Amino acid sequence: QVPLVESGGGSVQAGGSLRLSCEVSEFTSSNFYSMGWFRQESQKEREGVATLDSDDDAAYVDSVKGRFTVSLDNAKNTLYLQMNNLKPEDTAMYYCAAQRRARMTASQALKTPIFMDAWGQGTLVTVSS
Repeated sequence: QVPLVESGGGSVQAGGSLRLSCEVSEFTSSNFYSMGWFRQESQKEREGVATLDSDDDAAYVDSVKGRFTVSLDNAKNTLYLQMNNLKPEDTAMYYCAAQRRARMTASQALKTPIFMDAWGQGTLVTVSS
């Protein structure tokens, strides 16, 4: 299993910003069909937040469009999630994930976290009002 290591979570007030990072050790983005960020609140299902596909197209869940940006630095083997104008409803555990099973669009990957075959341990984001 490919190790993914997230960092950058923390506590901020509403309107603030955070940048999450995900280091993909020993592999490059060319090894994956899809990479992205998912989040899970307590007692709720994990949902896709932002994903990238092998064509570098991105997809976002409606609630974060215009506020979050997903990007990949191939030189650093690191996936980022820039989160601006954070809201209390963004509070969740955020996970980095990737998959090498099948080629799919970023939108498909966003909606089907079950296809991801590599997950990080998660980083907690807490947004207070």
